[in-house]
Amino acid sequence: MAFSSACRTFIKGVECLNEMLGRSVAWLTLALVLLTFLIVVLRYLFNVGSVALQESLLYLHSLIFLMGAAYTLRHDSHVRVDIFREMLSHRKQAWFELCGLILFAIPYLSLITYFAIRFVLLSFSQGEGSESLTGIGMRYIIKAAMVFGFLLLWAAFIATMLRLFAYLFGDANTQHSAEGKLAVFAESEELEKHRQELERASAAQTHREAAP
Repeated sequence: MAFSSACRTFIKGVECLNEMLGRSVAWLTLALVLLTFLIVVLRYLFNVGSVALQESLLYLHSLIFLMGAAYTLRHDSHVRVDIFREMLSHRKQAWFELCGLILFAIPYLSLITYFAIRFVLLSFSQGEGSESLTGIGMRYIIKAAMVFGFLLLWAAFIATMLRLFAYLFGDANTQHSAEGKLAVFAESEELEKHRQELERASAAQTHREAAP
């Protein structure tokens, strides 16, 4: 199976986007901690409460998980309960991962994306806002982050599946490249470093042979 340049471009684009968003959203964790500290200080030292600040905690918490889910998938950092998979060969692990994505992840993501879109459209049509007069209005905007987060997950799933297809059905060079970039293998980072070292060594050897 030829691994086209379009597939490579798509995968690279998805991974760069998720990497950028994941690293950016990580800073919201710091904002969440500081905002929580501010709320506690205002409440217990100055006897001042704010519904808007309380709601912003919920929104920040949601954004961290929704925008960071695809980044977490990219680095295979979601919780796994692996008992037998890690004892399998890389090829069997790849089949295990591909079947799991097709049979479980894709149907589940399809379902929650469908209901998320309906949820957001209903909220928008009702002009939903905060239950409190002093809360944050236009709640449908933050709810739309669900759809965006799930779309990022879709892109991450597809990119991972393309890499798995490349590893399982590609030629030798394609398989080697995909193996080093698939985070589902415990030692994928080491494989990628080894591949880069081989490429540098090969380039240096070619340069020496070409030198007069």
